Amino acid sequence: MDANAVAELEQAGVKVDQPDRLYVAVEWEDGKRVLPVGQRAQVRAGEQLAHVTLQPISKLWTGDKQPPSFAKAPPPEYEPFFMLIEATAAGYCRATRNTETDQEFERLYRHLLRRPDGTDRNPLFSHLQGAVRLYMSLRDVSQAEFEAVVERLHQSARHFSTHTGSINYFQEVLRGVLGA
Repeated sequence: MDANAVAELEQAGVKVDQPDRLYVAVEWEDGKRVLPVGQRAQVRAGEQLAHVTLQPISKLWTGDKQPPSFAKAPPPEYEPFFMLIEATAAGYCRATRNTETDQEFERLYRHLLRRPDGTDRNPLFSHLQGAVRLYMSLRDVSQAEFEAVVERLHQSARHFSTHTGSINYFQEVLRGVLGA
């Protein structure tokens, strides 16, 4: 958790007690190019927009709590974490009018798992990182919990992939998150 990020959001009027109602919104450069999420992220809470400074993922890991098995379904206490990440992914696809393929989501989640503070050519990666950083700024999350959540997202994208170019993960999972 990052008390500075919490204070910054609260000062902007964002309610931080329901992270599942937030997502990292897309910002544009000259209305043409998506800006990757850097140290500061634009957060959407309903119709409200606010900017917040976020620490790298590796600086936000707290404690050594071991997550339960996500084999069947994630326990309810992890749903806001999943929701914030998937709402960010859905919002990104909606804003850019570009539905990423199942294979690309699978690749991005795998990359996030392996290099949480890394970079990628796809700006969606920085938005997924931003979503993780935002959630971890609001709640205590151990490295093991982070890894379990991202691994589950990776498995979900892989599960929905039926062929090259399929967009089933978006259609079956993300579309309903924001009505994307």
